Amino acid sequence: MKNLISQLLANAVSTLQSQGVLPSDISPNIQVETARDKSHGDFASNLAMMLAKPARMKPRDLAEQLVAALPHSDAVAQVSIAGPGFINFFQARDWLAAQLQQALDDPQLNVPQAEPAQRVVVDYSSPNLAKEMHVGHLRSTIIGDAMARVLEFLGHDVIRQNHVGDWGTQFGMLLAYLEENPVTAEAELGDLENFYRQAKKRFDESETFADRARERVVQLQAGDAQCLELWNRFNSISLGHCQAVYDRLGVSLTPADVRGESAYNNQLADVVDSLQQAGLLTESEGARCVFLDEFRNSEDKPLPVIVQKAGGGYLYATTDLAAMRYRQQVLGADRVLYFVDQRQALHFQQVFAVARKAGFVSPDMQLEHMGFGTMNGADGKPFKTRDGGTVKLIDLLDEAEERAYQLVKQKNPELDSAELQQIARAVGIGAVKYADLSKHRSSDYNFNFEQMLSFEGNTAPYLMYAYTRVASVFRKIDRDMSQLDDLAPLVLQDEPEIDLAAHLAQFGSLLQYVAREGTPHSLCHYLYELAGRFSSFYENCPILAAEDQAQRDSRLRLAALTGRTLRQGLNLLGITTLERM
Repeated sequence: MKNLISQLLANAVSTLQSQGVLPSDISPNIQVETARDKSHGDFASNLAMMLAKPARMKPRDLAEQLVAALPHSDAVAQVSIAGPGFINFFQARDWLAAQLQQALDDPQLNVPQAEPAQRVVVDYSSPNLAKEMHVGHLRSTIIGDAMARVLEFLGHDVIRQNHVGDWGTQFGMLLAYLEENPVTAEAELGDLENFYRQAKKRFDESETFADRARERVVQLQAGDAQCLELWNRFNSISLGHCQAVYDRLGVSLTPADVRGESAYNNQLADVVDSLQQAGLLTESEGARCVFLDEFRNSEDKPLPVIVQKAGGGYLYATTDLAAMRYRQQVLGADRVLYFVDQRQALHFQQVFAVARKAGFVSPDMQLEHMGFGTMNGADGKPFKTRDGGTVKLIDLLDEAEERAYQLVKQKNPELDSAELQQIARAVGIGAVKYADLSKHRSSDYNFNFEQMLSFEGNTAPYLMYAYTRVASVFRKIDRDMSQLDDLAPLVLQDEPEIDLAAHLAQFGSLLQYVAREGTPHSLCHYLYELAGRFSSFYENCPILAAEDQAQRDSRLRLAALTGRTLRQGLNLLGITTLERM
């Protein structure tokens, strides 16, 4: 509805420009807000106050002219002017009811498909394969996955890319450790985290070992058969650990989505040569760099993008440039989203700029770093184990499920163990994911089991329970939420019905915003408000005990659309819904 009103106002502005009332060279950013006081309207705009100065008119006088120039729309029942010049819009109930009926008739809930659809590469998760996934990988994985789901739902062609760290010094370190301790190391391979820790300890303590590890990296890059065999083995074990975590989280990444740093190894020399041919390379202390004037340090000196070290080795920047070129030339991407820690913001700004100057990507290809903050413990400090170590992601999920099991068992002691486990798995995993997704991705947040497993507030258990309330209504009448053809039509009369209906009608525009801005927390907030509006509707507007059959049927339709929207919204966040809790 906001988009529709914005278009109506844009048409009114064009009309007034053609009449000479408004200057022809202005292109206002039209803002439409949901009105707080519904007695004045459902939506409001301060457009007249924004344009009063360039129009050389009083805001209220301009508001009257804008209202007079508005095209007719069945969606708008009434337009009024308030205060100094606010333009208020009352939504037509019949039009709103018709919109909701279209949503009920459509598996896509009447959410418009993107036009034109884009081919979007989503780069997310990207763990280092030398060790198991830890809590630091959680945000990239689940935020990226939610965005991939939303984009796909809107009709975009989404290509998931798991740019794993499967190359470099850490693998030389593991190879050297396996060579030094063949029997012990073989036994430790089952616990990849401990294996990595022991190898890292040797690397830090012994310069001789460190030199040997670097030699193994050179041999690996040169294609040494034995090194490659062991490297493949490390990767296979580590990818198995990763996939187990993805499956547990309900993340849509598969082994087919893995395209690690090693995939670009044979292209790196050509990337450097191409930069040389483009006149972008400068040698600095033996290293080959790109200096761009727009990136400077505190002393106002250009910052380098190093693409080849003095010893001939390549860096993350080189691999990222090769990946961008591949995503443009081979995958044909229109847009690439990078879900990587926001502390890497400068790195991405630089490599994006270099890729454009080198012609690796087209001018209209969208490159976007979707940075995110850190996950801390409940005390606000970095999330660690009691002994100060890194928390394995799989251990975190185990604890979440166990806590959820005890909570659900306490509330439902009559359920058998198998059903308790099923509910606990959905609630525990859903709580972990939602606690992260409900925060703005650029913000740091504190991980707190008690808060995220609460059935009150903006949490997964609260939303999952809201869905079960809708499901219970239909279970009582032995009817599915999709079986509505024989019901009387949807008619909006009472205020809680209208409030709920207006919120449901915003689902499509909300998803378009999420896809554009990369903010799944906006979807979380929408669903939380939807659950709250349904609760008010449920308490004030009896459904099964309605005054007559027509009112009962109408409210059943409204409840069904609420349930289906909650289920679809949670699904886009990668969270499982339950029919009962």
